[in-house]
Amino acid sequence: MQVRAYTDADFEALRAMHAAQGFGYAFPDLGDPLFLVRSVVEEEGRPRMAAFLRLTAEAYLLADPREGTPRRRWRWLLALHGAVRQEAAARGLADVQAFLPPRVARAFGRRLRSLGWRRDPWACYTRQL
Repeated sequence: MQVRAYTDADFEALRAMHAAQGFGYAFPDLGDPLFLVRSVVEEEGRPRMAAFLRLTAEAYLLADPREGTPRRRWRWLLALHGAVRQEAAARGLADVQAFLPPRVARAFGRRLRSLGWRRDPWACYTRQL
């Protein structure tokens, strides 16, 4: 068994693995430059498993809840949201994640949904490096 870098020769085997999993998401574009890590476990001359790490962004919003009125804070958020979204897209990012503290998740989550965000149904796990 060896862990090695992905090559184009692995493509069909990985596509078959993806289909066998049946998770319902599209096969990723493995040539996307946002994939910074592309690793394959090979045993007996063929790929057995693979892992790909794609660059994403985590959003942090800093705001003093005592500052301004709710309507004014909403206007500030709209302006900031639009500008940051454009900058992230210009830098080539494909998505942004926001992790909401439980005490604001319900109310602020509604605000985010109104701006086109969706709550991801997949469980998130974090690993410190």
